[in-house]
Amino acid sequence: MNPKVDFFFNKAQQWQKEFEKLRAIALETQLVEELKWGCPCYTYEGKNIFLIHGFKEYCALLFFKGALMKDPENILIQQTENVQASRQIRFTEIQQIIDLEKVLKEYMFEAVEIEESGAKVEMKKTREFEMPEEFQKKLDENQELKEAFESLTPGRQRAYLLYFSSAKQSKTRESRIEKYIPEILNRKGLND
Repeated sequence: MNPKVDFFFNKAQQWQKEFEKLRAIALETQLVEELKWGCPCYTYEGKNIFLIHGFKEYCALLFFKGALMKDPENILIQQTENVQASRQIRFTEIQQIIDLEKVLKEYMFEAVEIEESGAKVEMKKTREFEMPEEFQKKLDENQELKEAFESLTPGRQRAYLLYFSSAKQSKTRESRIEKYIPEILNRKGLND
């Protein structure tokens, strides 16, 4: 039990009982408890295995390499279609956690085994992401913008492509692109 993580559990107004139960189960694994991204994160030899987090509608365990897990109980959820590696198990009441306690431990230990094996999630390449035609047109018209975009890390490129293409209307895509052209030209990512 890491005292630095206590604040997460103490400040929780929603999911208090659920968080405490998930923590108790997690601590039985003997993994190292750390605070990352403001959430309790459980690590093995410095590698992230899973974390506990909460949302308005549910609280969850998030397995960083969940896409590689077997999931015999069919309880792992891909948050969105763009999430490639991680998977969640969601809860809306403490009884669900109590009922799944044995299964949760099995999943936690499987996640450690996956990490020990060195297995990696095969991530989509940036070129496999949808390129909005509005952005492609801008890149074709502006060589400086094209070079700046290509100089960004693959993760920054993906973030822009996902953000631009998530707009349903062309007008919205165009305004998003226009807003971020200066950032791209300054070699900055969407969230820098």
